[in-house]
Amino acid sequence: MYRLKTMLALSERNLSTVGRAVFCRVCSSWTGNRVDVSSLPRKYATQAAAEPFLSGSSSAYLEDMYSAWQQDPSSVHKSWDSFFRQTAKGAPPGQAYVRPPTLASSSGVPATLPTHAVTQGVPIDEKIIEDHLSVQTIIRSYQIAGHHLAELDPLGINSVDLQANPPQQLLMSHYRFEEQDLDRVFRLPATTYIGGDSAALPLREIVKRLEEVYCRHIGVEFMFINNIEQTDWIRKKFEPPGIMQFSNEEKRLILARLVRSTRFEEFLARKWSSEKRFGLEGCEVLIPAMKTIIDSCSAYGVDSFIIGMPHRGRLNVLANVCRKPLEKIICQFDSKLEASDEGSGDVKYHLGMSHERLNRVTNKNIKLAVVANPSHLEACDPVVQGKTRAEQFYRGDTDGKKVMSILLHGDAAFAGQGVVYETFHLSDLPAYTTHGTIHIVVNNQIGFTTDPRMARSSPYCTDVARVVNAPIFHVNADDPEAVIHVCKVAADWRTTFGKDVVIDLVCYRRFGHNEIDEPLFTQPLMYKKVAKQPTSLVKYAQSLVANGVVSQQEYEEEVAKYDKICEEAYVAAKKETAVKNTDWLDSPWGNFFEGRDPMKMPITGVSEDVLHHIGGIFSTPPDDFVIHGGLKRILKSRSEMVQNRMADWALGEALAFGSLLKEGSPVRLSGQDVERGTFSHRHHVLHHQNVDKSMYVPLNHLYPDQASYTVCNSSLSEYGVLGFELGFSMSNPTALVIWEAQFGDFANTAQCIIDQFISSGQAKWVRQSGIVLLLPHGYEGMGPEHSSARLERFLQMSNDDPDHFPPETPHFEIQQLHETNWIVCNLSTPANFFHAMRRQIVLPFRKPLVVMTPKSLLRLPEARSSFDEMNEGTMFKRLIAESGAASENADGVRKLILCTGKLYYELVKEREQKGVVEKIAISRIEQITPFPFDLVKAEIEKYPKASLMWAQEEHKNMGAWMYVQARVKTILGKLNKDIEIEYAGRHSSAAAATGNKQMHLMELGQILQTTMDIRSRSKK
Repeated sequence: MYRLKTMLALSERNLSTVGRAVFCRVCSSWTGNRVDVSSLPRKYATQAAAEPFLSGSSSAYLEDMYSAWQQDPSSVHKSWDSFFRQTAKGAPPGQAYVRPPTLASSSGVPATLPTHAVTQGVPIDEKIIEDHLSVQTIIRSYQIAGHHLAELDPLGINSVDLQANPPQQLLMSHYRFEEQDLDRVFRLPATTYIGGDSAALPLREIVKRLEEVYCRHIGVEFMFINNIEQTDWIRKKFEPPGIMQFSNEEKRLILARLVRSTRFEEFLARKWSSEKRFGLEGCEVLIPAMKTIIDSCSAYGVDSFIIGMPHRGRLNVLANVCRKPLEKIICQFDSKLEASDEGSGDVKYHLGMSHERLNRVTNKNIKLAVVANPSHLEACDPVVQGKTRAEQFYRGDTDGKKVMSILLHGDAAFAGQGVVYETFHLSDLPAYTTHGTIHIVVNNQIGFTTDPRMARSSPYCTDVARVVNAPIFHVNADDPEAVIHVCKVAADWRTTFGKDVVIDLVCYRRFGHNEIDEPLFTQPLMYKKVAKQPTSLVKYAQSLVANGVVSQQEYEEEVAKYDKICEEAYVAAKKETAVKNTDWLDSPWGNFFEGRDPMKMPITGVSEDVLHHIGGIFSTPPDDFVIHGGLKRILKSRSEMVQNRMADWALGEALAFGSLLKEGSPVRLSGQDVERGTFSHRHHVLHHQNVDKSMYVPLNHLYPDQASYTVCNSSLSEYGVLGFELGFSMSNPTALVIWEAQFGDFANTAQCIIDQFISSGQAKWVRQSGIVLLLPHGYEGMGPEHSSARLERFLQMSNDDPDHFPPETPHFEIQQLHETNWIVCNLSTPANFFHAMRRQIVLPFRKPLVVMTPKSLLRLPEARSSFDEMNEGTMFKRLIAESGAASENADGVRKLILCTGKLYYELVKEREQKGVVEKIAISRIEQITPFPFDLVKAEIEKYPKASLMWAQEEHKNMGAWMYVQARVKTILGKLNKDIEIEYAGRHSSAAAATGNKQMHLMELGQILQTTMDIRSRSKK
């Protein structure tokens, strides 16, 4: 191997330094003068460099040759056999290579090398070996870089890879061939299949076939994949002669689908010429492409397809891929039709759907779901992946053979949006993989108005996919048969390897960003060309008619047939009197809501026996499992708490999870470092100290028939992982799905998912979700990036009216939960956290829950709860009222302080030190939204002589102050009380917290001083 490595190191020298003869593609003539290199002096840096034939060959090729020779000497050329044999015998560099009598007959066909020529060391012709090496390099160069020369742009004006010059290794000037060499016959290596049944071909034919495979309408980008089996598999799908053959029946099917795709857009354009619809014109082949993928995967056994896509072409996909009734789509163009059910709705090109139908090609039933998406083009990518993973999980589809995802992208967004990269990096993670996604890029070769040369630094818009070794198939979208072949290969790839694959449909956008936009302002040359470009349907129909596949009459009849379908749907839509937002639900839950009392507030406590059983197992490792000494102390402490009927935060969480698992509800906890917990408090996964990858999850060993508990550390991503968990939560309403941020401050990286999906998803798309966000929050001197989960942002997005006091009916609490868009809490006890988690599942509907979780309270002795607070008959407390001496002497209370979260414990301690326990009442608002108007009103009424103050640790322009102030004002107005609520907290600031520990303590001291001042200042 030492000699081979020496060769590999030397083989990088480039023959391009020897002359610049240019070869003008296949069968062209030679230009330029060839330099006679035989007369040039040779200088070798080492003795090994004396091997005369090594310059110009590739290291990868040499590796292949040597490996092949080791397995079977007859599998390589005789010249290589000779060299490796001599090297194995110990021949020094420069002498291992011997020259045979000849390797070529007068006809140019290699002659048989006599056996004795190798053993006797007959000299070998140097040029013959160099030429064979060059041929091998040419073949490999086309496999690596042929896509750079592919004719991908339907308009013929752009280089899709943004490169002005072709790769040097694809120019014949790079090699030492002359004109007469084109007709010489060369043996083909085992790394190509262009020969078909032929083991040798003339150089001219070799180059011609390579051009046909790699430089026509398909650009295959795959040689970066570091897996020999996979790269060889791809070569077999594209290189054999005649591999891309279609029967007449298949061609007619492509034409029929292209007719539907094209005529649908033309129909909408005729009826609503000035309406935005983000049509598919310029890439109509997307519909046949998607249907081919679905047909192929359905044949392999997939019966559920989850699709994510931007707005361009969405209506066409809904109509012609998912077969949404056309009249339902057409109704969305009538702005006078109002929704007859809940929700504010969304524009038609953002809507999703779920639909089951028969696949007529495979005669199998399939389910298609298109996930609703905002204008944030790639935002739904991780949501789709999470929903796909959830369906696979609940169906036991461990290999992704039944459920799969298809993601559509735009070229500018695919290259520009970071969530694409985050989503790709989930693709092979054990707890997040969906076992292969087929990505389709609708490559308009333009953004909104931005030239791709100004929009990305990479050659292709698809280069991000290379990070996960996903093959990339670039294809000219005006060649429907090339597109269909690529789609079949992509489906086969996903089925075979369970990995992602990318199809780059290089097309154009016939109109501007939308139908009423003027693209000539910014792309005049492109759109002058577009104006003259016939549709792919017209070109393909003309080709089929010319070749006798269909007649002109048959083609026209197919067009007329679909036009009639559209017109009939238009007439039917005119009869509709209302629309339903639920018709566009992408994740229906079947019978989940049936048989449930929507106005019943559930009790969330459990029996004492259950608490003890779960607590005991949670604090006891297996006998033969070696754990860390520090963890032994933690588990011992937990065991003692269970015996004492007490729970800290980690134990309260485990009791909530375990009780839900007992009742059959799966629990999934995901996020950065969640297995141990950011603050080393959770320890849900025990690691054997002597055996690698040996782990034990106590919560999966509670009961023999319990539900599954999944706890998984995620990649260092917020946007992608939160989107994934949201998608996971959409599939099964009986599962508790939780995402925990490492620190709440980092949740703003996922703000798009929070804003566009979680807070507004039900209003826009009638989509409920019970996802839980755990956001560590609290001012403890850790600086501006480790203190605030930005509580104020979540409260600002809450939909309850600050000026409206809801009717005080027996169903006040449950009615508020029905009407809110989400629940936001800042909890102060493990028991309330326990009930909040359980309430998520036992409610008769689903709402997202955002919890500001504590840090210092995780180990604060005062922040523990008795089992009495979690036993049967107990439930969640929206407000925890003052229960000490002040509550027993309400008339003597001078100040009522309302607060939330961990500040309560600091206020209680300060109150005791100041000796004002009987004069100041402190009540905790645990559920901030929906706001507990009724309970806060009762507290204010209870202390008639007290001033009123809101205390918070956040700055005045942050936290809950402005949210609470407006609602308390409404309560005071209802009570006709002539007072105002005062503020105690940090002053307004741009930064979330100070980075100076001393300043932090000073600010806290000022807060405590203000709150303990019982002089009344709250009169108006």
